[in-house]
Amino acid sequence: MQLIVISGPSGSGKTKLSKRILKNLKNGIILNTDNYYRTGIISQILSRTLTSYFDRKISFNFRLFKRDLKFIIKNRFSNFYYKYNFKNKSIKKIYKKTKNIKFIIIEGIFGQEILKTLSKENCLLIKLKANKQTCLNRVIKRDFLERGKSKDLAKRDFIKAWELFHENKKKCNSRNYFNTIVIRKKSDIDLLLKNIINIVI
Repeated sequence: MQLIVISGPSGSGKTKLSKRILKNLKNGIILNTDNYYRTGIISQILSRTLTSYFDRKISFNFRLFKRDLKFIIKNRFSNFYYKYNFKNKSIKKIYKKTKNIKFIIIEGIFGQEILKTLSKENCLLIKLKANKQTCLNRVIKRDFLERGKSKDLAKRDFIKAWELFHENKKKCNSRNYFNTIVIRKKSDIDLLLKNIINIVI
């Protein structure tokens, strides 16, 4: 089973890249860590009182994610996926069967946490290096449309999220453990997509 982990700060284009990669691979599936946020009354309270709650590890349901990942690796199929609703802080299970899975694309700001549990064998890490202002513009637009945030709140949350991501990055040096590709510009993505099959096999 080939694992592709896409890591990068909020707004760097992880979701978009994962979808583009999936089009170039057969029998793949995407696990987006954004769909594995914790639910319940405690999470609802923290999401309203803790700055950048959704960018902190405390918000991530690692146990649920790990359970689904292990199941797919073992059985090579999936019967459903999750979709998190940021407005009502709930998670929905959507039933859709995906068979003969050969590739798992793991994407999201918690990709670095997932890396700690993975073997370096059959694992490709893609790091997105994006301009801070570009990421901020994307996040403001996304948070307004999908999360109901004002521009000011989205900007404040992004600034804190940017700091948190780079603090965590220093603690998760995977350079010596994983086959790593760094994406800095569009031409890097085009080259990756052109050679993705040769890279991951």
